[in-house]
Amino acid sequence: MGILFYMSTLDLTPFLKSPRLPDLVAALSDRLLTESVARQRFYNEMTDGEKVEFIDGEIIMHSPARNQHLHAQMKLVTLLNTYVGIHKLGVVYAEKCLCVFPRNDYEPDIVFFGPEKAIAFQPDTMKFPVPDFVVEVLSDSTEARDRGVKFEDFEANGVGEYWIVDAVAEIVEQYVIENGSFRLLLKSGSGEIVSRLISGFRIPIRAIFDSAENLSTLKRLLP
Repeated sequence: MGILFYMSTLDLTPFLKSPRLPDLVAALSDRLLTESVARQRFYNEMTDGEKVEFIDGEIIMHSPARNQHLHAQMKLVTLLNTYVGIHKLGVVYAEKCLCVFPRNDYEPDIVFFGPEKAIAFQPDTMKFPVPDFVVEVLSDSTEARDRGVKFEDFEANGVGEYWIVDAVAEIVEQYVIENGSFRLLLKSGSGEIVSRLISGFRIPIRAIFDSAENLSTLKRLLP
């Protein structure tokens, strides 16, 4: 539904009326074919020891994350994984989960798959479907993509909820899909954040950044 909604918002009239339309279509087809060959090579050569993504026909290698990035990521994934596991809502993965979109492949910082998708995963699965919920923790090298191509791709292809975590400013942005587009539901460094997609998951925002608050929240989530 997302991609159909996106296409319906585009004005293709200038291209459809252009005498250069056949040339444009041919150029796009050549580009997609080149990307397809490069993508297959990416699949053949990737290893589970690297964090790599395939975006717009290019292989993107990721450098090690800063301490504050890792702390925020681990605090949030611990809370998510604990809650989802206790309530048997699906699975949560972090860092090295390669998610296959129609054109691109991403390894988000945190992903959640509901039971309908998770049931198909095997021990040797290395390529995963579009997640239901995604978290990206910003860094200087990734922010443009996290707010750009990833945002657009997640929006168009069925990611129901997207959190962007700024570990420096200690702020979380929560986007949810409404009528085919992401809507900013919350942007804050205090108060609570309540997931629209992971039923019942409610935490203080400070629990993502503060160790004492994280531990207190974790204890509350435990049965």
